[in-house]
Amino acid sequence: MFSKYKKKILLSVTFGALVFLAFSIYADFGNLLVSFSKFNWYWLPAVLALSFGNYLIRFFKWQYYLKILNISIKPFRSFLIFFSSFIMSVTPGKMGEVLKSFLLKEETGIPVSVSAPIILAERITDFLSIVILCIIGAVVFDYGRDIVIITGAFFVFLTIVLSSKKLSLKIISIFERIKFTEKHAEKLYTAYESTYNLIKLKPLLIVVGMSLIAWFFECLGFYIVLRVFTSVSNIEVTVLTATFIYTFSTLVGAIAMLPGGLGVTEASLTGLLIFLKIPKDISVAATIIIRLATLWFAVLLGVLAVQIISKKSKIELITFENNIN
Repeated sequence: MFSKYKKKILLSVTFGALVFLAFSIYADFGNLLVSFSKFNWYWLPAVLALSFGNYLIRFFKWQYYLKILNISIKPFRSFLIFFSSFIMSVTPGKMGEVLKSFLLKEETGIPVSVSAPIILAERITDFLSIVILCIIGAVVFDYGRDIVIITGAFFVFLTIVLSSKKLSLKIISIFERIKFTEKHAEKLYTAYESTYNLIKLKPLLIVVGMSLIAWFFECLGFYIVLRVFTSVSNIEVTVLTATFIYTFSTLVGAIAMLPGGLGVTEASLTGLLIFLKIPKDISVAATIIIRLATLWFAVLLGVLAVQIISKKSKIELITFENNIN
């Protein structure tokens, strides 16, 4: 049961462990252990709480989108379905998050083509909010402005295209003439109708606002981690600095399309901290802690949610694997 599914997750976990090992060697394992011993672990629950706050707000985004599409489901079941997708956080580009739509179909009978655009809308609003949080720091610190501006411009352009029915329907009609995609034309039209409703101006502004708060929670978590370390090393770090480093690293990790941004996000976090003259061992320790408290904490919650769903509904997730392979 779940053989393929588990193998892919375990492969990403192994890759994540190798990334941490590589950074541990880079920082000198002995010095890294000393740095970890300097961290006041009583602050870890606060960091995890902020990460969980991020997840909760994003769950409310999911609920809001379900309401727009008139999809009715019991809140607790919806909660489990939403959190189950976190197990797919370490898939390239998070495309495995379509698991939410698969489970929603199993629960409500709603076709995947109707609900899958929610994942697209989530990604667009996440990127836009991260760019907004990042752009101030990029200007102040004169670093990474081109990447931030280009990424922001791309997603603004994508939003404009998708919000234009005339243009989008014309693009779909082109795909309709292609032999490979013509049999999926009806699903494309259905998916676009959902997408159009999700990115109208009002829901777009509401959800981007929610996303700003959600991602700022994780920025605050990173700030706490840095403050705990810098309190023993006499290094000043501001909320703006922490916000820029975290959002910029998240952005480049997402652009890389690697599972969970593994390797790229960690390298960016560590590199920017070292650039600020923070000792190498502390930079690596802070990076490992925040990644455990954000990415891997989410994966753990996803595992728990999937286990609960599997026991309650007996859904064979291997079916999902077969559907997307």
